[in-house]
Amino acid sequence: MKKEYEILLTPWKIGNLEIKNRIVMAPMGGTSIFGWTEPNHFDKEAARLLKIVAENNCGLIFPGVATVKDIIGPLWLYQNKAKFRQLKQFMDEIHKTGARLFIQMTAGCGRSFALNDMMVMLLKNKVLGTLAKPILNPDFHSVAPSATPNRWADDITSREITKKEIDKIIYAFGETARLCKEAGVDGVEVHAVHEGYLLDQFTLPYVNSRTDEYGGSFENRYRFAVEILKEIKKKCGDDYPVSLRYSVTSKTKGFRQGAVPGEEFVEAGRTMEESEKAAKYLQDAGYDMLNCDNGTYDAWYWPHPPVYMPENCNLADVAHIRKFVDIPVVCAGRMTLDAGAEAIRQGDIDAIGIGRQFLTDPAWFEKVIEDKEEDIKPCISCQSACLTMSKANGTNNSQSMEDAMNMCRCALNPETMQSKRFFIREAAVKKKVAIIGGGIGGMEAALVLKKRGHTPVIYEKSHELGGVFIAAAAPDFKSHDKKLLEWYRHQLVKENIEVHLDYEVKDLKGIPADAYIVATGSIAKTLPIEGADKTISALDYLLGNKSVGNKVVIIGGGLTGCEIAYDLKRQGKEPIIVEVANDLIITPNICLANTSFLRDYFKANNVKVYLETSCRKIEAGKITICDKQGNESVIDCDDVITSIGYNSKPLCAEGGNVYLVGDAAKVGNLRSAIWGAWHVAMKI
Repeated sequence: MKKEYEILLTPWKIGNLEIKNRIVMAPMGGTSIFGWTEPNHFDKEAARLLKIVAENNCGLIFPGVATVKDIIGPLWLYQNKAKFRQLKQFMDEIHKTGARLFIQMTAGCGRSFALNDMMVMLLKNKVLGTLAKPILNPDFHSVAPSATPNRWADDITSREITKKEIDKIIYAFGETARLCKEAGVDGVEVHAVHEGYLLDQFTLPYVNSRTDEYGGSFENRYRFAVEILKEIKKKCGDDYPVSLRYSVTSKTKGFRQGAVPGEEFVEAGRTMEESEKAAKYLQDAGYDMLNCDNGTYDAWYWPHPPVYMPENCNLADVAHIRKFVDIPVVCAGRMTLDAGAEAIRQGDIDAIGIGRQFLTDPAWFEKVIEDKEEDIKPCISCQSACLTMSKANGTNNSQSMEDAMNMCRCALNPETMQSKRFFIREAAVKKKVAIIGGGIGGMEAALVLKKRGHTPVIYEKSHELGGVFIAAAAPDFKSHDKKLLEWYRHQLVKENIEVHLDYEVKDLKGIPADAYIVATGSIAKTLPIEGADKTISALDYLLGNKSVGNKVVIIGGGLTGCEIAYDLKRQGKEPIIVEVANDLIITPNICLANTSFLRDYFKANNVKVYLETSCRKIEAGKITICDKQGNESVIDCDDVITSIGYNSKPLCAEGGNVYLVGDAAKVGNLRSAIWGAWHVAMKI
């Protein structure tokens, strides 16, 4: 282990409980030990992941959040006792590793509850809503301190929660904590005065306009969180550790309006001044730790930072709040070991919270200890499998039902939370497999095949491995994407997999093999308009094959087009986006934290966006566009970049012993390429 990281191996305490090191697995919704959207139970898939994490030297583990009342079905968490007996056996196994584990509980999302089309229908149709309540009750799960707009559904107002419902929630926290303690759980965490969940909404003036004992004054707004704590301590004793998930500041301008880093704005939520007071107030009430970051669902890119957010984005604010309390403080949010270790040395924080890196590589910290950092598969903050709740203008949460029911899977590691679907099993018959195309899909397939005992051989027509992902990783904010490419290339060498570069395969007949994987990718779509030949493709721009001037029009406001605009703006240029849809990045299952950052960034930095607008003609130095009313206008520009999607370009059709992977099979993303590679490699 590097000397500068050695402080991470020092012990620390939460109350009287000693933690063996300074690495904390941050809680992530889908890793709940009690399941996610289904009726509460002991979740074996989550337990498998958490045990691997514990065995690989994580000091303190937070499974994903558990709502104290089931999302599906009528039960409260404490009412199903059988799972706590299984939890006790699991805790015995966790403690053998030396790790500690806290259970995180939440009162719910409140107005941040991700309503989909079906839930909106139940809320609007009172008869169907009443009939569905024993199974699915979005009316209860989307309640708020006061009647306020739901974060996800444009025309739904979350109703005000009643005092009777508050009392039931407080009781449920106490009972669940008691059962956790009896099961050997080391402590519990109250989620949350954090992220704009229900408890946090009570503290925030722009959401809470109550006039009873839960609204108005500072003490009233924080009363709910304090009463929950008192109930837990009453049931479990003052010595039982209770952590609080805490957002230092809200970084929020109002409903559905976040503030991007560096933006000057008026805080609608918790200011730093109030946070200084609140942190001490919550400590004095009896909370034993603050597990911190920033943000709300209206500024979701702070608690769930995508690749566009700076590394260690919450550290300065968390370090500041540490000055006002005596209890330990943990910081999460794209944390790096360098910055985290230095902050611990300086007394600015007590431990580092790491979340999604544990999904990509559950053994990453053990590899740090063993000086094998080159073997750590890096999380790239894509959030394209772990957190895919998505929204565009005019839609509700458009996440697929499969993704909604299976949170915290990983685009880069299919085995995470899917061990029954993706696994390594030795091949009964060992084969030589030719892989045509050395992109991510081809490389992933080669690694899986090798683990199964096959002999994969990669043929790549260019001079380097990586395919289209080389372009995707090109912008300076994609440093982790570049590390992922390095990881793949290193693993291929380590596994002694044969690779042929500058080798274009035009016919499979010339390649002797028992099976073939075709991973030849896709080809960019072209505009069927006058002047299309004067444009620059997204790939040519990203690869640096074509330089651009200062004022650049990007045709296509999907994810790639928006990332190009973001990259250009960071360079000090003037990007302009032209998009035919009514919003940017309308594709379902792209995380709202990612998309809302880009939308908010463009607004904050005055990037021009033309929605519901098509391109009619491109000429030297200008482009003609047309809005939905048929009005044409001309934009003067230096260059035009097209980013309107791709078409599959397989070398040949699938069939027999030929399999397609990645964009060659169907144009998708990194997740579809990697998961598709596993599907194919597992059945050869």
